[in-house]
Amino acid sequence: MFAGASAVAFSLSGVFASGLLDTGWSPGAMVLVRVAIATLVVLPLGIVSLRGDWEPVRRNLGLIAVYGAVSVAGCQFAYFSAVQHMPVGPALLIEYTAPAAVVLWFWLRHGQRPTRATIGGTLLAAVGLVLVLNLVSGAPGATAVDPVGIAWALVAMLGVSTYFVINANVDTGLPPLALAAGGLTTATVALGLLGATGLMPLEYSTASPVYAGTAVPWWLPLLGLGVITAAFAYVAGIAAGRLLGPRLSSFVGLFEVVSAIGFAWLLLGELPQPIQLVGGVLILAGVIAVQAGEKRVDARPTNTEPVNPRTREPVSP
Repeated sequence: MFAGASAVAFSLSGVFASGLLDTGWSPGAMVLVRVAIATLVVLPLGIVSLRGDWEPVRRNLGLIAVYGAVSVAGCQFAYFSAVQHMPVGPALLIEYTAPAAVVLWFWLRHGQRPTRATIGGTLLAAVGLVLVLNLVSGAPGATAVDPVGIAWALVAMLGVSTYFVINANVDTGLPPLALAAGGLTTATVALGLLGATGLMPLEYSTASPVYAGTAVPWWLPLLGLGVITAAFAYVAGIAAGRLLGPRLSSFVGLFEVVSAIGFAWLLLGELPQPIQLVGGVLILAGVIAVQAGEKRVDARPTNTEPVNPRTREPVSP
């Protein structure tokens, strides 16, 4: 439930952002306001969750900094930059190849070698990615996706991968609210410094954005970005990662792709082309295969008892 709620909340971010981008907001300004609002909401709750024990925070300052800079600030800025150059649906489909990256990380870092199902699923997802990007020669609208948008979406994918890995770390001693508060606060400070020095353009507008043909006050989608798609989404996502682990939570997080495409269709009139829909189905099928393969990895015996080489089951002495 936590993972599904977080995915639906995150899926609204691209829709809210698209309306503001059309009125002149820069990605940097939107990300800064979004995380600042979320920080105001989550920080008091994070302090309360520590119950006066600040040792976990001091022990994990480096982890909090990485979480804020990569998983929060970097990922959001890259995603909003991507939707400036391409529709919301394809941008999310690229971003959510992250589960395959998570599998690769656990192979390289922890020696959890992928199974044949995992490798096959990764290849299937790669074919789907080619179709989503309309890279097939002669495909209708093959030039519709800007390469700059593709690059930003891939950067966002790295941020999402880091997000799932850190969320599932239960050895930090940090309550989910405290980790979310620390990451959001770090991201707010980092983005504020980039904006103040001029390295990140901060442009905004008070013009009314339009959604499904209806103009709304400029502050309304900003409030939605901060409270729904950041504060609530990050806290629920961390709670889900602690309960499900990085691989399974990243799989459930794929519901964001389906939800975002639905919201983009309803509120923005954006619907991927048929070949992109086929590619999206292949990506989802590939990641499902990856997850099935990783379940077999998790089920492998970890003790030193003899095992049957065919069934991988322990052999009784």
